[in-house]
Amino acid sequence: MFPHHSREAMRNYLKGKDDQTVLILHAKVAQKSYGNEKRFFCPPPCVYLMGSGWKKKVESMEKEGCTEQEAQPCAFIGIGSSEQEMQQLNLEGKHFCTAKTLYISDSDKRKHFMLSVKMLYGNSANIGVFLSKRIKVISKPSKKKQSLKNADCELQDVSPHKQAHAKMLSPSHSLGFSFSPVCIASGTKVALFNRLRSQTVSTRYLHVEGGNFLASSQQWGAFYIHLLDDEESEGEEFAVRDGYIHYGQTVKLVCSVTGMALPRLVIRKVDKQTASLDADDPVSQLHKCCFYLKDTDRMYLCLSQERIIQFQAPACSKETNKEIINDGASWTIISTDKAEYTFYEGMGPVPTPVTPVPVVESLQLNGGGDVAMLELTGQNFTPNLRVWFGDVEADTMYRCGESVLCVVPDISAFREGWRWVRQPVQVPVTLVRNDGIIYATALTFTYTPEPGPRPHCSAAGAILRSHSTSSSSPASSSSPSSSLGGLADGHGAYGSSDSGMSSGASNMSVLS
Repeated sequence: MFPHHSREAMRNYLKGKDDQTVLILHAKVAQKSYGNEKRFFCPPPCVYLMGSGWKKKVESMEKEGCTEQEAQPCAFIGIGSSEQEMQQLNLEGKHFCTAKTLYISDSDKRKHFMLSVKMLYGNSANIGVFLSKRIKVISKPSKKKQSLKNADCELQDVSPHKQAHAKMLSPSHSLGFSFSPVCIASGTKVALFNRLRSQTVSTRYLHVEGGNFLASSQQWGAFYIHLLDDEESEGEEFAVRDGYIHYGQTVKLVCSVTGMALPRLVIRKVDKQTASLDADDPVSQLHKCCFYLKDTDRMYLCLSQERIIQFQAPACSKETNKEIINDGASWTIISTDKAEYTFYEGMGPVPTPVTPVPVVESLQLNGGGDVAMLELTGQNFTPNLRVWFGDVEADTMYRCGESVLCVVPDISAFREGWRWVRQPVQVPVTLVRNDGIIYATALTFTYTPEPGPRPHCSAAGAILRSHSTSSSSPASSSSPSSSLGGLADGHGAYGSSDSGMSSGASNMSVLS
C-alpha cells in the first residue's frame, strides 16, 4: 500500500501539476547506410524536456547542495544497437536538442528499431531510459510508380467525411484503416525539408515560430496533412477525407503544435526541376514533391533563406503538363511520430529510475448495478502501479503489461454526503507507483447524474479480493476477464440507476 499521507501529496500535485515530460520526435522511417557512407536520419530526432517540473527539480537539487552542473539533466541517444555507442546530446540548459549524426548501417539486419534515450543528472543520478516509437528501415526512396496494391495500403471501413478545424485537430488513430509504412495517410503527421543541391549543411525544415511559417535550419515541425475534397472552399473550418494522399489532390497542412494552417494546397510530384500536373500515384516516404497554392496563377510554396514565400513557376513550353520550379520549391516529405513520457516525484526524490513510464491509451468502463470497473489499456504497466481518480486511490488489479483493471470509487469519495450522482463530476485519471512517482494521463472520468440512490453491493470488492492472491502471477493475471461474469460493456461514465452507467456516448475525454 501507499503511504498514509499520499492523498495529501496527490492534492498538492493536482494544484500545481509540476510535471516533467520527455518528448521524442522522430521520422517513421530511416534510410539505411551502405558501406562506409553515413546517411544521417533526416529530419534529425529531437528530444524536448517539457513542463515546469524540470526547472523545479534543478532548483530543488541546488538547494540540497548540488552545483549547477550537477543539477542539470544530461541525455544520450542511440539506436539500440551494440555496434554503435550512444551519443551525448547537447542540452546546455536548453529545453530541446537534436541528434544530427545518427545512422543505421547495412550490417544491422533489423527491419525496425527504436531510438533509446538515456537520461541522468550531472551528479550521475539515473532518470531512466526512454524509447521512441518504432521506426521502419528502408533501403532508399521508391522511384517506381507506387500503387496501393504494391505498397500494401489496405483501407478498412473508411468512415464518412469528418469536420476538422485548423485549431482543433485530433490524431489520425481514430481513422478507420491501417497505415502502410510506405504511403502517407490523410490525418497523419509529416515533416517537410528542403536540401539545396543535395548538400546536408543546406537542409531547412518547414517550421512554425512566433506565429509565422519559416524555413529553420535548427528545428522541424510536424504537420497534419489532411486530404480535402477538390471543391472544398478556403476557411478555418474544413471537411476532411480519409484515404491515402495521391499526387494531384488538394491537401491542408496544419501545424500539430500551434494549429496554424497554410492555405489549400495541391500536392504535385517533382521530376527533376519540374512539377508534374498529371501525376496521380500515391505519395511515398522521402519523395520530392511541391505544393501549388490552389486557385493562384502557378504559385508554389517556396523558401528563400529562412523565409517562406510564394514562387511563380514558368510554364514549360515543351511539355504542357509540367511547370518549371526552382530548388526552393522542392520539398522532401516524410511521416513523423512522437513518444511522450510524463512523471512527477510525488513523495520526493527516489533512488530508482522513473522508467518504464506507463502510457495509457484508452479507457473502457465495465459494470452493472453497483459494480463499475474501469479497464486501462496501454503500455509499460507494472504490478506496483495504482489507479487514482482525482485524489482518491482506487482498488487496482494488474492484468498484464498492457492492461490494468480498477474499481470506480463511489461518488461519496468526492462529494461528502452524496449517495448518488446529483450533477456531473469530472476527475483526472492518474497512475501512481508504490514509491510515490505520479504518472499523469491525458484522460478524465466523468460521473453522470442519476435519478436516485443505488442499493449497496460489495461485488466489486469481492472480484478484486478473489484475484488479489494471484495478481502477480502471469498465468492468472494476464486475462482474468472470464471471472468477471456479469460485467457488461460500458459507455465511459458512471451513472443511470438501472445499469450503473450512462446511456449516452462516452464521457471519458482526452484532454491533449
